[in-house]
Order: sequence, then C-alpha cells, then structure tokens
Amino acid sequence: VMSDERKDLVWEEVETEHVLQDEWIDFRRSTYRFPDGAVVGPFYSISRRDFAVIVARDEEGRYICVRQYRHGINKVTTEFPAGGLERADGKDYGPREEAEDALEAAKRELLEETGYVSDHWKHLITVPSYATIADNYAFVYVAENCRKVTGQSLDETEFLNVVLLPPAELEERVRDGRFEQAIHIMAWALSR
Repeated sequence: VMSDERKDLVWEEVETEHVLQDEWIDFRRSTYRFPDGAVVGPFYSISRRDFAVIVARDEEGRYICVRQYRHGINKVTTEFPAGGLERADGKDYGPREEAEDALEAAKRELLEETGYVSDHWKHLITVPSYATIADNYAFVYVAENCRKVTGQSLDETEFLNVVLLPPAELEERVRDGRFEQAIHIMAWALSR
C-alpha cells in the first residue's frame, strides 16, 4: 500500500510511443498526468538491460580494472569490470525475472573480461543506473583475492585491456577525474 505522501508525488503514464525499439534498446516518448491533474509531455526514457559491476582485487590487493573506449564521452576510460545480465530472449531489456542471476553475471563478466576468478564475493548494493531517464539497475559486487586462471574471452564488440591498480593509484584517478564511470566511483567508495 502506497503512503498518502508518496501517492501525492506519483506521475501517471497516460500515453507512450516507442520511438525506437530493437534488440538493444527501447527508447520511449511518454506523456504523464501529474499529481495536480495536469497532463504534460513529452518525457523521454530508455529501457536497457541490468548490469553487474565488480570491484575486484587480486591476491596482492591491487584493483583489477579495464581500459576501454566509451562512445558516449568519446574517450578511453579506466573502470571496473562490468557487463549486462544476459537474457534468454536475446534482448537487452525486458522483465527482470527473465534475466540471468546477477551474481552469476558478475562472475562470468569478471572471468571473460579479465581472466580472473574469486571464491570471495559480497553484494554491495543494487542501484538504478540513471533514474531520471533509464529503468535499468546496477548490481554491485566486491570480489576479493582474485586469481588469474585464463586469458580474456571477449565479446565481438569488446576491445579492452586489463590494468592492475594499487589502491593509492586508483584513489588518485578517482580524485582527479580519470575514473569516469559514476557507478564505478560509488562502488569503489562503498567497498572501502
């Protein structure tokens, strides 16, 4: 049951157009009825798949990071290993119940992207990726005492290098803006 306080804030979706809907994204234009009765639009939102982020440290205490190109900011970034929860229907969005288990996705992504595994996993937080416009969530895990067991096994669209960063160097990168994924920064801060 929704509290009266919350009910006074909820917008009612009255119309939605799927501007673009393919296997990767559902980009929507919606109109809403505000709590005061006004009908306002357009508001744009996207549906993408949930993903896992892994704050991974090797047996020497170094953070296992990856460097890869991010087209949104047109830069090569340094960040933690991460990746989407796979779905049986092959789409990148849809009902959460149809997606791979988040911890299993985290273990798979760490192995595929870096060649590392861990026997020590802890769930840190599950948080919306960008609540203003997106409906997907980030499942954040810590993996300790990771050990290298194999090489990378990358997807056809993944081109990334593994870098091992001592805590002080990761801290410096975060502080001076060279660790450029907001959820990854939050994950690092929470893991400490």
